[in-house]
Amino acid sequence: CIRDRFYTDNGIMTPTSETTGIVRTAAHALADAGTFVEEARPAGIEQSYEFFRDLFAADGGAGVQRLLQMAGTTDIHPFVQQFGEILHPYAMTSAEFSGLLVRWDMFRSTLLSFLEKYDVIICPVCATPAWPHSSTITEEQFFAGSYSMTYNLTGWPAVAVRAGTSPEGLPIGIQVVARPWREDVALAVAQHLETVLGGWQRAIL
Repeated sequence: CIRDRFYTDNGIMTPTSETTGIVRTAAHALADAGTFVEEARPAGIEQSYEFFRDLFAADGGAGVQRLLQMAGTTDIHPFVQQFGEILHPYAMTSAEFSGLLVRWDMFRSTLLSFLEKYDVIICPVCATPAWPHSSTITEEQFFAGSYSMTYNLTGWPAVAVRAGTSPEGLPIGIQVVARPWREDVALAVAQHLETVLGGWQRAIL
């Protein structure tokens, strides 16, 4: 029997009510399939955005600029420009960066202990539904995306599944996250939820 933990709010940005409801619907669908389900949020995930931002921003965005120069890019997409502007104020010294790496390792260790007796975590992909193409990028949207940042930081296998639709007709996703090296579990659970909850559907705007 698969043991599942789920949460709806990561402590950084509260999701929309529709997103919260869809995560709960997914948890109920797994319970109906015989999975043991418990609601609990991993300790420390409210640091996810700060860690992710600081790791990207340690050089003040110089690495991104260097890649653009190496590629011969002169016409920069507004998203990349905005991303660089957000990162620039958070540049740090090498000593500060070394300390960040230690804290990052502790963060991953703490989260791994959360899954000691469980197989998967179910949570939002984002605090909001998908954004329309050509949306303006703000730091608030990065807060919304912090749900997926958590598992980018751990490096664990995670699958995003469309599980519902917002009142505006935009898809709402959930994440199925498994232990290290258990892609098979993440994919199996994701496949079940995709089947039960309708899977991919074209956005209607």
